[in-house]
Amino acid sequence: MSETKTPLIRLAKRAEMSKGRIYLIRICSIIIALILGCLPMVLTGTNPFAAYSVIIQGSLSRPVYLKQTIRTAIPLLGCAIAIAPCFKMRFWNIGAEGQITMGAVFSTYFALFYADKIPHAPLLIIMFLSGALAGALWALIPAFFKAKWNTNETLFTLMMNYIAIGIVAWLQGGPWEGRKGSQLIPMFSDNARLPMVLGVNCGWIIALVLVVFLYIYMNKTKQGYEIAVIGDSVNTARYAGMNVGWIMMRTMLISGAISGIVGTIIVSGANFTLYKGVANGVGFTSITVAWLSQLNSFAMIAISMILAVLEKGANTLQTRMQVPASIADIITGILLFCMLSSEFFINYKLIFRHKDKKEAMA
Repeated sequence: MSETKTPLIRLAKRAEMSKGRIYLIRICSIIIALILGCLPMVLTGTNPFAAYSVIIQGSLSRPVYLKQTIRTAIPLLGCAIAIAPCFKMRFWNIGAEGQITMGAVFSTYFALFYADKIPHAPLLIIMFLSGALAGALWALIPAFFKAKWNTNETLFTLMMNYIAIGIVAWLQGGPWEGRKGSQLIPMFSDNARLPMVLGVNCGWIIALVLVVFLYIYMNKTKQGYEIAVIGDSVNTARYAGMNVGWIMMRTMLISGAISGIVGTIIVSGANFTLYKGVANGVGFTSITVAWLSQLNSFAMIAISMILAVLEKGANTLQTRMQVPASIADIITGILLFCMLSSEFFINYKLIFRHKDKKEAMA
């Protein structure tokens, strides 16, 4: 009589691991990523050691490079903060890209048509408020449908990204087009641009304020506790008398508002104009930042800087060593893959079936 055999490989949830071992796994994943990253460089005839040196030099070696790296990290950090409460609640908000874009659209309206009518500081405040409102309302739409009819929030938020991009494309070639046929929206005047602090736009101060806000909101407030309960079990939350639908909408409002603020920072602090690729993939890359940081707002600062160093360094690698842009992207992808894989091995372990003598004789 045959017995059911144990699978060759099984997954099992790990017991709580010590912090030292967790950090060791993460460090090993980075070392493995750096080793694997050498392969595409060797295949293209590039010295890996020289390439890694150029990446570091091109992002950190001079004050001007460091400022550019920080400017790249600002939207990544802000957007990761935006989506963290949703992910904690297991509401998969993949629409930060669209929420950033809509925040940028509303901010741009005031920058284009009111820059000569409103003083600098009040204008920036209005731009931030309008950007936050736009992002919040854009995020509220999928949240409402999820709360009311339990729609799939992943697909809903993802599709809304393309609607937002389409709106900007229409504005570029239509009502907001600068010179006829240019398909370009005019640049912002100085009155609609963020002031510089220590050589970088003051968006970095806003991002750090949001880091503290997220920590307090998620760990010290009733709303943060409700988000954590829903993330653990929706049924438990309902049994405890929580209005799950309202909490989902409230959390998405906050998430969208922060994304809209990020959109305002991008157009008024970095690009000084609006175009359909204004979010530039930040909404998707920030998902990686949020997961790698385990939704810890302070850890997001380090992860955002690491990715910014890679992005800025990869651009330098391309210009100095004539390395194809695709190779730089491959190296970045390998690093992200290994870092994400480390989180898998921190939370799970592989169990292999061992055949004993009796099983072998059967």
